[in-house]
Amino acid sequence: MDGWEDQFPELFTRAPFQWGGVADDRLEVQFVLERPADHLVSNVKVIGRSGGGVVVCASDQGWRFLPGGTREPGETIDDTARRELFEEAGAVITGPLTWVGAFKVHHPGSTPYRPHLPHPISYWLYVAADVVVQERPTNPADGENVIEVLTLEPAEAADYLAVFDDGPMTDVLRLATAMGHV
Repeated sequence: MDGWEDQFPELFTRAPFQWGGVADDRLEVQFVLERPADHLVSNVKVIGRSGGGVVVCASDQGWRFLPGGTREPGETIDDTARRELFEEAGAVITGPLTWVGAFKVHHPGSTPYRPHLPHPISYWLYVAADVVVQERPTNPADGENVIEVLTLEPAEAADYLAVFDDGPMTDVLRLATAMGHV
């Protein structure tokens, strides 16, 4: 484990989900470094490396985030990463995906968020990849309305994310940087 749990104790502690100041005490997450079975992955986030920086996004609702999102029926993890990165950042992946880690998610309730997604346990995967921003985000109707795509030096990207999410996503980026993935 290389002491990552000691360096990032809050990230590795099972806790209620909190993102952007919104908490759901019924939904619990815990970051893990072990790769789950592909069929248990429901979401993929991409730490996009570009020109020595990291690609970050902002929505018209004030959200700041790493590009990524929910897996569609029949998609591979690579497919999800490529689609979400293009939709949210107008970027394409130019190299292999590098495993970083995942949130193991314990979902409350009796049904999944979408019928094709794993339940009651799923994983929100984080990968790193070399990317090139080519155009504006496509902003599909069922997604966030991305109004800003930036490429920032890794520490600056973490600070940028921390304005909205001073927790899990910011800590994952800091962990990925410490691991040498960024």
